[in-house]
Amino acid sequence: MRKSLIAGLAVAGVAIGAIAYADNHISDAQKEAAVKARQAHMTLYSFNLGTLGAMAKDEIPYDAASATAAADTIATLAQLPQSGYWLPGTDNESMEKTRALPAIWAEGSDVGTKAGDLVKAATAMQTAAATDLDALKAAMGALGGACGACHKAFRQPDS
Repeated sequence: MRKSLIAGLAVAGVAIGAIAYADNHISDAQKEAAVKARQAHMTLYSFNLGTLGAMAKDEIPYDAASATAAADTIATLAQLPQSGYWLPGTDNESMEKTRALPAIWAEGSDVGTKAGDLVKAATAMQTAAATDLDALKAAMGALGGACGACHKAFRQPDS
């Protein structure tokens, strides 16, 4: 028991040290690439939400195949590992061309909870999008709310 506790503490210490080392050794090129990657990720969300939103607003006809494809893409995006996109020092106070607020990285941040809410809403949208237009419309509020909650807390508003 004592050996496993010591081993666990040693592993944790090495991991913390590696993170601290990595935080101080991230190149500007790596930071810029991370910002571009997460912006591309958000663009894909936006593109697919646009399809669902246009159907929900009756701007384009409801099509189960297109709605399902968009919802599946959003759900897949929501579940992708994103830690490589959110490197320390890639907030809007540390570099240009990003609206990510430092609050994302703050201790006690609820970004993980918000990400989980997005996964739940995206998963619900997958079912709704394949069902019919009324179900899609009903699911849009939760999906848009999950996106908006994260943006409100962690993204600088447009100026």
